[in-house]
Amino acid sequence: MEKKNMIIIAAVVILAVVVVAGFIFISGSFDDSSKESTSFSTPFMAGSFVGNVSLENDSLEYVHSYKDKAHDIEYNITTMDNASALMEIYEFQGIEGPEKRTFNGQEWNIYFGEAVPNNGDNNNSTNSKSTMGIIICEVQKENQGYVINIIFGNNSDVNFTKNTYGDSYINYVEPLLKTISLKESKDVPSVAEQFGLSQDEFNHQIDLIRQYEAGNTSVLEGSV
Repeated sequence: MEKKNMIIIAAVVILAVVVVAGFIFISGSFDDSSKESTSFSTPFMAGSFVGNVSLENDSLEYVHSYKDKAHDIEYNITTMDNASALMEIYEFQGIEGPEKRTFNGQEWNIYFGEAVPNNGDNNNSTNSKSTMGIIICEVQKENQGYVINIIFGNNSDVNFTKNTYGDSYINYVEPLLKTISLKESKDVPSVAEQFGLSQDEFNHQIDLIRQYEAGNTSVLEGSV
């Protein structure tokens, strides 16, 4: 595969494999007193998830992952220099949005999408029993961006909808965003670094995407 086309595939990989860390503990509740909440704190973000959510991995400081096993929900949170560029790639891949919502004085861009789990079966269909629901929440400040990927697995009992009116957003995503506080980091990784590219190479990828969206479809000829 030509290097100029690698980012088209790599964006999907980042969404699927983002990994994690942080300190968590069970505390308090939201408006619904029957629900637990799990607080977390990382070097770049803190807040509380709805439900009993456990830490999955702590191998990277700037990328953190958590799992609600009871409801098959995965939370991947990360920080980088240019989250807007990452979302530009996701939008190119078909993610829908953004919806804009403001909590604690911070405006979030909220995107919606679906994906098929890669179980090594080339015959996977896109019916409701095999798809994962995805909600991505993004903030870009002057020198640092923040992204939360929420993935509702194909075994989740949560009613996923690609809008801000359904169970997935109202009962899980919005309560999380209401608790989030963002922290400024001293050393922020570049989005290029997260793709394994140099900054010049990444800028070239973004330029190709913009050319394609402007109608020059020949720039991606030969991509897989």
